Amino acid sequence: MATCHLGSVSRLHASSIFKDWTELHGDRQFRDDHACVAGFAMLNDEPVAVIGQQKGKDVRDNVYRNFAQMHPEGYRKALRVMRLAEKFLRPIIIFIDTQGAYPGIGAEERGQAEAIARNILEMSTIRVPIICTVIGEGGSGGALGIGYGDRVLMMENAYYSVITPEGCASILWRDAKFANRAAECLKMTAVDLLKLGIIDEVIPEPMGGAHRGPVEAADNVRSFIERNLTELKKIKTETLLQERFEKYRRIGIFHESTA
Repeated sequence: MATCHLGSVSRLHASSIFKDWTELHGDRQFRDDHACVAGFAMLNDEPVAVIGQQKGKDVRDNVYRNFAQMHPEGYRKALRVMRLAEKFLRPIIIFIDTQGAYPGIGAEERGQAEAIARNILEMSTIRVPIICTVIGEGGSGGALGIGYGDRVLMMENAYYSVITPEGCASILWRDAKFANRAAECLKMTAVDLLKLGIIDEVIPEPMGGAHRGPVEAADNVRSFIERNLTELKKIKTETLLQERFEKYRRIGIFHESTA
């Protein structure tokens, strides 16, 4: 049995969640993006598709994985695996852990924004359950590009935000030292996002954080995924797609001017 490495190894032992891991490579257009790990595995006795962002285990692996900053080919690889999952009626389990999509010139030239937007569009119509879990950083479109699902779970000490606190502070106050103030305004913690309806559930972590007890953290993640998957499988496909669409339509508030 191959070992399944997804997300930061110090945060989550994915091999404690899945077995019989088979990884798929490449987007069939340009190359394989090592920041994105995707393939098929068994969750208990059920075959599922698994997609995740991998930061790496050490400095050399960090560079190899590009610190989990995906290129367009990473999002296209993820979508390729999602479409295979849909074809073979396998639920999709996604792990999010990135500071954002890679902002380099090459990524932009190959259609970074289009790849992310395409994934969001396509994920809204995929006819199998999708469960997304933020296990570390959930940064901007880099996270959202594989983050459109029926259920969005989040580990207790993770964050999910349109921008980093430092980046926000640099824009609003022109000084990164206001990062703490920016973090409060962004409402990026699991508790805040649960109140706002951005996520569906908060997954508790061991005392001191998931890195203190990765196996226990993985057990918690598995139990939450199993329960939510059981609930989603009871929903008819057309209803599932409609509820997925409405879930994201409810996010945010629209104010129309009366002037």
